Amino acid sequence: MHSENPRSAANVAAAMTPAAGPALRVRHAAPGVRRLGLAEYEPTYAAMRQFTTTRQKDTPDELWILQHPPVYTAGLACRPEHLPRSSSVPLARVDRGGQITYHGPGQVVMYTLLDLARRNLKIRQFVNLLEQAVIDTLAQYNVSAQTKNAAPGVYVNGAKIAALGLRVRRGGCYHGVALNVDMDLAPFLAIDPCGYPGLAVTQARDLGIEASAGEMGDRLAATLTQLLAQHERND
Repeated sequence: MHSENPRSAANVAAAMTPAAGPALRVRHAAPGVRRLGLAEYEPTYAAMRQFTTTRQKDTPDELWILQHPPVYTAGLACRPEHLPRSSSVPLARVDRGGQITYHGPGQVVMYTLLDLARRNLKIRQFVNLLEQAVIDTLAQYNVSAQTKNAAPGVYVNGAKIAALGLRVRRGGCYHGVALNVDMDLAPFLAIDPCGYPGLAVTQARDLGIEASAGEMGDRLAATLTQLLAQHERND
């Protein structure tokens, strides 16, 4: 398990401050990558919203790679019957799509702060790219993964290994995808993951992948960047 202390609200806010530099001169520049370690959920969520609210037409896109201390997050569509039945883990209600999921140390989260309008990407297209990025990342470790119709996310032998949820405001996207790497899966038993009672959940470690969450986060970011570049070439 991750042993470092989670970033405080002040530290998260400082880490999110955009670096000084020239404005973007091309429409489809590769997103910058920020590696934030173990970060508290609420200040990170606030920082995502602030980034999206204040971004300009030439603000560079960013991918935030991090882990969270234990927390449940419930999206806009979440129903009461899917909430934790008994748990001391805190619950955050958020403005992404989807139902409820769990975040904890050993799960890599990639927040995708992209200007979809600038990249000429529809929401469904971007969901497909995110799912494909996870599938392609797992394939690098010889693990075959799939998607399901009407059930966003990525699955291995029917068990969910990655959940995603997005919010788009004024063309700017935030939230993203969470990939289970080497974590305590027990908190998923207290909820209906993504709104599906009895949904099996798995992780990379149980599939024979020995990579750390940090390594898989880097590969996931690199893979998504490649897919975005491919979309640009085809655009």
